[in-house]
Amino acid sequence: MNDAATPIPHHALDAEATLVAFDTGRGGLSQDEALRRLDQHGPNRLPEPPKRSPVLRFLRHFHNVLIYVLIAAAIVTAVLGHFIDTAVILVVVIANAVIGFIQEGRAEQAMAAIRDMLAPHTSVLRDGERRTVDSADVVVGDIVLLEAGEKVPADLRLFETKGLLVQEAILTGESLPVEKSTAAAAANAPLGDRTAMAFSGTLVAAGTGRGVVVATGPATEIGRISGMLSSVETLTTPLVQQMDRFSRWLTVLILLIAAILLAFGYFLEHFAFADMFMIVVGLSVAAIPEGLPAVLTITLAVGVQAMARRNAIVRRLPAIETLGAVSVICTDKTGTLTRNEMMVASVVTAGDAFMVEGEGYAPEGAIRRGETVVDAGENQALREIARAAALCNDAVLNGENGNWTIQGDPMEGALLALARKIGGDTPSPRAEWRRVDEISFDARHRYMATLDRNTHGTTLASAKGAPERILAMCATQRRPDGGSEALDEHAWNEAAEAIAAKGQRVLAIATRTMADGHAALGHADLEGKLVLVGLVGLIDPPRPEAIAAVVQCHEAGIRVKMITGDHAGTAAAIGRQIGLQNPDRVLTGTDLDMMDDAALSNAVAETDIFARTSPEHKLRLVTALQSRGLTVAMTGDGVNDAPALKRADAGIAMGLKGSEAAKEAAELVLADDNFASIVAAVREGRTVYDNIKKVISWTLPTNAGEALTIIVALLLGMALPVTAIQILWINLVTSITLGIALAFEPTEENTMRRPPRPRGESLLSAGLTWHIVLVSLLFLAGVFGIYAYAIDQGHSDVLARTMAVNTIVVLEIFHLFFIRNLYGTSLTWAAVRGTKMVWATVLGVTAAQFAFTYVPFMQDAFGTVAVSPLDGILIVGIGIVFFAVIEVEKQLRLALLAGKA
Repeated sequence: MNDAATPIPHHALDAEATLVAFDTGRGGLSQDEALRRLDQHGPNRLPEPPKRSPVLRFLRHFHNVLIYVLIAAAIVTAVLGHFIDTAVILVVVIANAVIGFIQEGRAEQAMAAIRDMLAPHTSVLRDGERRTVDSADVVVGDIVLLEAGEKVPADLRLFETKGLLVQEAILTGESLPVEKSTAAAAANAPLGDRTAMAFSGTLVAAGTGRGVVVATGPATEIGRISGMLSSVETLTTPLVQQMDRFSRWLTVLILLIAAILLAFGYFLEHFAFADMFMIVVGLSVAAIPEGLPAVLTITLAVGVQAMARRNAIVRRLPAIETLGAVSVICTDKTGTLTRNEMMVASVVTAGDAFMVEGEGYAPEGAIRRGETVVDAGENQALREIARAAALCNDAVLNGENGNWTIQGDPMEGALLALARKIGGDTPSPRAEWRRVDEISFDARHRYMATLDRNTHGTTLASAKGAPERILAMCATQRRPDGGSEALDEHAWNEAAEAIAAKGQRVLAIATRTMADGHAALGHADLEGKLVLVGLVGLIDPPRPEAIAAVVQCHEAGIRVKMITGDHAGTAAAIGRQIGLQNPDRVLTGTDLDMMDDAALSNAVAETDIFARTSPEHKLRLVTALQSRGLTVAMTGDGVNDAPALKRADAGIAMGLKGSEAAKEAAELVLADDNFASIVAAVREGRTVYDNIKKVISWTLPTNAGEALTIIVALLLGMALPVTAIQILWINLVTSITLGIALAFEPTEENTMRRPPRPRGESLLSAGLTWHIVLVSLLFLAGVFGIYAYAIDQGHSDVLARTMAVNTIVVLEIFHLFFIRNLYGTSLTWAAVRGTKMVWATVLGVTAAQFAFTYVPFMQDAFGTVAVSPLDGILIVGIGIVFFAVIEVEKQLRLALLAGKA
């Protein structure tokens, strides 16, 4: 029974050979032997992952260079006695750790969700008798009995099937249930083509079957995916990477400057060490953007709310801005680009071909011959197809509040919808006809037939099945006028091939009027005696909104790639319908197996459709795209998508039809399962990143300008234009408040017309570096200019410093209005009008600054005096000149970049 002794895979072995290999028989194991094997191999459940200490998980979130800098800043501000600053910094540090702690552990949750998918109970043969046992007690060699509606408890090699259909979408992505048989498949057959196997966690849609258990627990296909999920490396997001690099370099820069200035002042200028240390502390407080993590977190939180309004639920904050960098979306087909509902799209009768319109199972939609809408009720052949489709059918179509669902086989549900479209308001054939007998579908004869009698005593046989099988049973075909004529088998075969070429699954429908009183239906009643009525082509139709979404992705420079477990022809047909850029080039899982990583990396650049893929293939494809420097979003809904969802830069799971495993492995969940929502989420992601960039582009130059005033004054031996406590006031009043306003900025007009930003793009780009230098120099000129003016006018040092502090705040406000438009002009009415949040913060800072300048106890605390109205107007005038200079520079820079493009 040792599997290792048999190198041939189970699906390629004869059923009897499998029974022998596992030392069992068709009557099952004895109870004693089953218990012995359970003790030897362990229960049929997936292993739980090792859990880390919650304390260590929490403390790990403090292991970050920028956090160290913030903690140091908190200590410094506490030493200075500025406990409000200390409290703000510590709240930011602790909040970041709490958020990270809550969001961590997604891999453990994903595997727990997979474990929950296993069947709780199952029926087995023990000692030759049927018994119901806990699925965890199923062992290799057990004989499992499968029935419709049950979950398969373990991987089985089937040796008996009767009309057995298994829904394997969670493993293969194929939308239709798979017909199961007992015939062995090729050793290298893809997972979806191993028809003699039933896999753990899949659902029996119809029929019955028996099979021998060949794998349990982690050895099953679903267990193998769980193992893959635990070993998949989760990539950090671009924002986290960039902030990590930025924080390290910022720390080095601040410490280096502080050390140099401390040495300069102490050894060369001979300042007292304590005084020099306090100056360096003031410089550090000015240079460290301690409010930046808080503002970034708030910006991401605002993005979470905006995405939730667009049906995209964010499970991890940094994933929002990752969407803004996405350059490739790898999407599953079934349920993502398509509705995961079957629909009849084509009908062919003798001499006529029709196109059927509609959405999903809704029994509404026109039937066209070419461009002409036909009255289906006036067409004899279509009416007969509708009658046979409704009678030779076990599904039930339900409509509630405009939402149409089916109970039963998806193809039969689509046929019921077709019958309603053809029949219109006429009563369903089921109201007039009563089933007398039936031949259930079986993979051996590949058709289903029913015998029905109406209220007038007429008896009718209806059959549907594989075209080649039904054609072989027909002697004649139905003419458009309702008569019969000799069967043109060649023409029907060509018609079936034409439908299949569109990626549609083909069914043939035939009927025969039986003698009155005929009460039993056998194969002999049908062989060579049926009248072929027509062919129908069924497809899982694309979502109309997905077609528009793909167009928007292409306009935004985002490539869309379909990765599906479905057949190549079906995938290509859907690819053409939704507008993929290269729909005629399809690579299958077999093709991918023949490629090494280098060849695959080249292939993914040229191919947009990948069919018959396994979880390993999806994971390799995502990794190959990432190896090309691309930021990859992966969408999916099945267990088979979970490893790739976890590996992708942005994993996006379907919320309605997605498995819990997929949701837990993903960073985002689409509440409406709508591919179009991804485009909206990308737009929000780009907006969030733009706003983060605006926050940084506002914070760093203003902090640098503040620090530069201290550095220059110290190096030139001048009096400080602002004191350390006044620097702390500026940081407390403006750093977080004005920065927060940028978190609520709306989407800029050209956001979705820009190409995705490069994966490795630095937050501290050359353009931002130049902006920091320019603004710092202008700050320096403004502050020292107003300070020199005040001294020249005979004002006191206290008044000069008060005017300098107010100048810094005014410059920061004007800089805020400038930075709101990174990619366009700020000289528009919309830019001036701003947002409610901008004006709320500006008015709040202005009120605080008036209190700082004119309220007596604030004057005593911060060493300020009242400023005259004329001097106040001069300060505002400096802000206007500053705004004009940086706006002119931006327009020149944008014009230069546009000329190069």
